[in-house]
Amino acid sequence: MATRDTNSSANNQDLINSLVLAATAADRINLLTASDFVYDFNEPPPGDSVTTGLGGHTVKADRKLFPALIGTGVSMTLGFLGPCGFNTPHVHPRSSQINVVVEGQLKTQFVAENGVQPIFNTLNKFQMTVFPQGSLHTEFTPTMRALLTKAQWNPTCDPAVFVAGFASEDPGVEQAAQSLFELDEQVVQADLGVDTLNGESIEDFKNKLPANVALFVEQCLKTCNIDQDATPNQGTAPGAPSSAGGRGSSHGRP
Repeated sequence: MATRDTNSSANNQDLINSLVLAATAADRINLLTASDFVYDFNEPPPGDSVTTGLGGHTVKADRKLFPALIGTGVSMTLGFLGPCGFNTPHVHPRSSQINVVVEGQLKTQFVAENGVQPIFNTLNKFQMTVFPQGSLHTEFTPTMRALLTKAQWNPTCDPAVFVAGFASEDPGVEQAAQSLFELDEQVVQADLGVDTLNGESIEDFKNKLPANVALFVEQCLKTCNIDQDATPNQGTAPGAPSSAGGRGSSHGRP
């Protein structure tokens, strides 16, 4: 079988359909070339592989972007967080997650469900934690622990890099705040327990929500000497976009 360029099978719906419908695992493997089993995070394919916010970016590999994953039950995301950046609180509806720090330091927090204790930890390089399926969690990078209740963060002004592994080819992701404000305005108002928000103010607040990789609180920005309005420096991290300004998507990964 002829070879294909790395990542060239991404988003190939005909190939994806054939892999899903293959009668056996052997048939599935025979539909692929050797290069189809390599995913290049340095040059991620077009589509929704990269999610960018003011605080950094993530690069994911799921069954749509890396069809060789079909039938394996796994997927992966790389996260690149700048100083004061964090991956806003979110859940993965179809998978647990293991999270390994490969550069820098992160503090991690998650809440699995109502009525259970929140779990707080600090991860140094090459240390790992796990987030149970459906638990609310996040990655984070400011300097002050007391400023956060449910998140992961890097407590220094240095960037951090993490690898997230999933027990699903399609783990999905849902950002907590962004999804809340997708509901009817009266539901949002009742859930927040306030009566001072109207439709216009709720819509205005919704539009100001950051992407899932955001910059954190003012104190951290001051401590790390970061201009909140400046375009972040993505450096040479794999998958880094050439221009990273703006809110970016709020429904990318990890």
